[in-house]
Amino acid sequence: MVNRQNLSLIKTNKGNTIEQLSNEVPVLLVFLRHFGCVFCKESMHDISRKRKDLEKEGIKIVLVHMSDYETAEGYFKKNSLQSIEHVSDPECKYYALFGLVKGSFSQLFGLKTWIRGFEIAATKQMLPSVTRIGDGLQMPGIFLLRDGNVIESFIHNSVADKPNYESFIEVCQLK
Repeated sequence: MVNRQNLSLIKTNKGNTIEQLSNEVPVLLVFLRHFGCVFCKESMHDISRKRKDLEKEGIKIVLVHMSDYETAEGYFKKNSLQSIEHVSDPECKYYALFGLVKGSFSQLFGLKTWIRGFEIAATKQMLPSVTRIGDGLQMPGIFLLRDGNVIESFIHNSVADKPNYESFIEVCQLK
């Protein structure tokens, strides 16, 4: 369960806690899948494309991953996300705090997943890789935090679900 005390335990690579950051600005906390996942690659690509729009609205992006910091920074650099704050969670304890569970067979390998995976490979030339750092069963999710509270979220029903980042910007414009 997410509360201020738990948020004060989650520290970024720059030593900031999620609680501190969310008290200063809205924080878009993005829980990624493993770096070999085509949907994780697509998420990083999409966030890179939306980064300026999100930051223009005062939203700070923080990525949560299951890798060590150095490995993650290599992937972020490839996706023009260098200098972004991020959290290493190899044990997936922060994923669990936010209610993100291990996926079922259909959530991970269902027809929707195959169709979207082929679509991403064909249109964006992104392929899954055999290198998988992290738990391949872990489901992703996105949370918009302000003053230690979740004000908007997107929890994937399938790993193939695609969030609308514009909806997070709209929520900040309304508040």
